[in-house]
Amino acid sequence: MGISAFYESYQSRNRLDPDQVVATIEQLSRRIKERFPEAELIHACDELLRLSREAKTRATWIDRPIVVLRLAVAIAIALIAFGLISALSQLSPSVRPLDVVLFVSVLEASINNVLLLAAAIYFLVTIETRIKRKRSLVAIHDLRSLAHIIDMHQLTKDPDRLLSTREDTKSSPATGMTLYQMSRYLDYCGEMLSLIGKIAAIYGFHWNDAVALQSIANVEQLTTDLSQKIFQKVMILHDYIDVPSGSRPT
Repeated sequence: MGISAFYESYQSRNRLDPDQVVATIEQLSRRIKERFPEAELIHACDELLRLSREAKTRATWIDRPIVVLRLAVAIAIALIAFGLISALSQLSPSVRPLDVVLFVSVLEASINNVLLLAAAIYFLVTIETRIKRKRSLVAIHDLRSLAHIIDMHQLTKDPDRLLSTREDTKSSPATGMTLYQMSRYLDYCGEMLSLIGKIAAIYGFHWNDAVALQSIANVEQLTTDLSQKIFQKVMILHDYIDVPSGSRPT
């Protein structure tokens, strides 16, 4: 096996499988519905499931070349080149020497034309990249927004309110949860944030664009930071939870 073939085989084995990510989220959705059938967190998980399914389709589309667009760009560049060659072929060389002022004017005009042509060609060549980048950034923005929504769900799940004897005010959010239930709720939020990072990574595996990869890294950092806050709450709860013997979290 050659080096390139070995590397491709390694990548295929170590790449996130979108189908497995979707299956994991489907199972998480069932777990949330079984334990908290009336919780608003279910809707956030359903949205996460929708985005995970779209990620597979979008990532496949981003990975695939836009043949029609590439053909149109090639034709446009060929027409530009043909027009330039035709214009140059019609120029007749001057038999009289150019003075300094005329030479500078001709040189400046030539440089401007070359820069304009280079900019036009660059614009045409990068059209496909910009289209794919825009679509990936929209998808990543959706993931970032959902991460903040999940964080909103866990904000009022404060272990201190269950462990302390202080009285609530009229505006205090009602929990109605036991220590163990709150622990499971926070665990679900943490799992959803982790899965958001996995969905974002799917786009990075399919397309190595610097702007998109930076946006993906920002989402992963965001979900990591939010998960750390949840983890601290869970650790506090675990010190006080009396889990029955033989029970197992789901």
